[in-house]
Amino acid sequence: MSRLGSEIIEHGYREVQNPLLSSRTVVKVAGWSLPKARLNGPPFITKTQLVNVLEQVGVLLELTGANGFRVRAYQNGSRTLASMEEDLFSVVSENRITEVKGIGKGIGSLITESVMEGTWGSLAELFDRVPPGLIEIVGIPGLGPKRARILHEELGVDSVESLKVACEMGHVSPLVGFGEKSQEKYLTGIELLRRYQGRSRMDVGLVFGQALEERISAIPGVIKADLAGSARRRRETIGDLDIVVAANTEDHEEVIAAILAFPGIAEVKGYGNSKVSLILEQDMLAAGTGSGSVDVQLAETLKERSSDATIDAQVRIVPPETFPFTLAYFTGSKEHNIRMRQTAIDKGLRLNEFGLIPEKLAGELIGMDAAQHTLLCSDESEIYAHLGMNWVTPEMREDMGEIEAAQIGKKGLPHLIEPSDLRGAFHNHTIASDGVNTLEEMAAAAQLLGWQYLGIADHSEVLNIGGRQIGIPREGIPDQAAKISALNENWRDNGIDFRLFHGSECDILTDGRLDYPNDTRRSLSHVVGSVHALGSWRNRDEITNTEALINAVEDPTFTILGHPTGRILQGREGFPVDMHAVLRRMGELNSEGELKAVEINASPYRLDLDWRLCKYARDQGVPVCINPDAHDTDGLQDVWFGVQMARKGWLEAKDVLNTRTGVEIEELFSR
Repeated sequence: MSRLGSEIIEHGYREVQNPLLSSRTVVKVAGWSLPKARLNGPPFITKTQLVNVLEQVGVLLELTGANGFRVRAYQNGSRTLASMEEDLFSVVSENRITEVKGIGKGIGSLITESVMEGTWGSLAELFDRVPPGLIEIVGIPGLGPKRARILHEELGVDSVESLKVACEMGHVSPLVGFGEKSQEKYLTGIELLRRYQGRSRMDVGLVFGQALEERISAIPGVIKADLAGSARRRRETIGDLDIVVAANTEDHEEVIAAILAFPGIAEVKGYGNSKVSLILEQDMLAAGTGSGSVDVQLAETLKERSSDATIDAQVRIVPPETFPFTLAYFTGSKEHNIRMRQTAIDKGLRLNEFGLIPEKLAGELIGMDAAQHTLLCSDESEIYAHLGMNWVTPEMREDMGEIEAAQIGKKGLPHLIEPSDLRGAFHNHTIASDGVNTLEEMAAAAQLLGWQYLGIADHSEVLNIGGRQIGIPREGIPDQAAKISALNENWRDNGIDFRLFHGSECDILTDGRLDYPNDTRRSLSHVVGSVHALGSWRNRDEITNTEALINAVEDPTFTILGHPTGRILQGREGFPVDMHAVLRRMGELNSEGELKAVEINASPYRLDLDWRLCKYARDQGVPVCINPDAHDTDGLQDVWFGVQMARKGWLEAKDVLNTRTGVEIEELFSR
């Protein structure tokens, strides 16, 4: 046993426990496994599955110390398949797989066997030989297979938990080629893994969810199908998809068979009389999206973003009379459901996924037996009505005050903003900085969306990446202003109600000053102040960062706080800051007649401001601005995601700056 191994066992650190119950636990450890063959084939194994398996085999071989040429052969095979445009089944069935450059006889034979027979040769032994926890370690940023093997051989590290202990005990840094920085980086990476394992961004999750919902809705015998879970509640990241389906009991078997025959199922994890558990892949999106969870204009863009994604899905098939209760239950959240059940108990009722049942009738009965006595509800709104409440839109079901607001006779729920309420956006980029479209092209795209205006906010001059200046030099500002002025004049002369606002995304420097000289910023219609030097800000304490942000928003030229914390969902945490304090100060400045707005950066990679802070901003009198941070014309459509966050944060149209008309914005910006 290694020197670290005995310490780990002595202290009990190898035990995997509920992270809510033990601070020692890091993540749920799960290894890779070979995909199960599709029920209907060939092809029994899909291209996406093969790409993943070949990539995983390369990692596994490297973890076991295999010959480097063999490792690279699998890595190259994975990349080759991923980029191959021709249908894989056609290539395999015509015995042309070894004609594909990068696919040799050995890997070609494996591909053929998996596609035509659904088996994997001798690969199962390789997958069984490597500890699952060691596989998990490879997912930590900066820790590849070679280093993982060294940690395993030198310290006996075979799980994320044991790696955490090794780092905390200082056993990693003395190893040749590692050091203190590596040790600290691994601890940070473990935290990221713990936070984000097994979830998808909203844009990826919703496009899969909508595609599955639409396919199921088209099955004969299906009365209704609705997306539930975190996707329906519009969480910024989504775990498993939940679909609730209404169908008569006699149709359940045929509905399940139809679902199992769908293209785009990477794996069937299990199924029964009322439930199907699946893993979805890209082919699920082949039929396109049109109506439902996501604006139709977003469909093609979202397909591109999800091209290499998979997601778990749970489909529950219930009788029509049970559907409203099951949909409400599996929509959640857990906290909202607890409050709803307690409200029911207070009224002598039992609320669960099967019904809303009077206790005096249910007695000792449980489950579907008790559900025989349920109050009839044709939809969710009637459940809420029986409990003396108005219907709560799914986005708000987080136990953030919605139960109290929904009670009939109380202050009431807000009339939430809709995507159609937006009249423009202020944070967008062109080819003048790091965008890919011209002023004219961005303006034309905005007009197609029905907007009255578009704010241009190219980067300021301090921003550079890799030694290359990204932002516009101060000398270039007058030229851009002249172009915008000429375009505005032309639209005005032709009776077109559209205008461009000339702003800038000015970097907030580490001391809170804004980039560009004062006179340059004063020449602009608006200033989006944003932090980009994340390294410096993330290495400072919350107080210092808060003071710097407040210093920035107090500048008379400052208009909108862009992506307030700098977070990238599932990529990096934002910098530490007391956003409540910042919003309070912004509220004070607004009360003094200044315009200080905070952005919901609508990019699904960011969704920053966090929805939990939206209501607080509103209550402080701080206008919220939904901006796409668009770097191309397609990116303008991301405002849809920002609206979902605003709705989740209880915002009405009047709370959002860019619901105002172009004339109103001109007046506000000219103060």
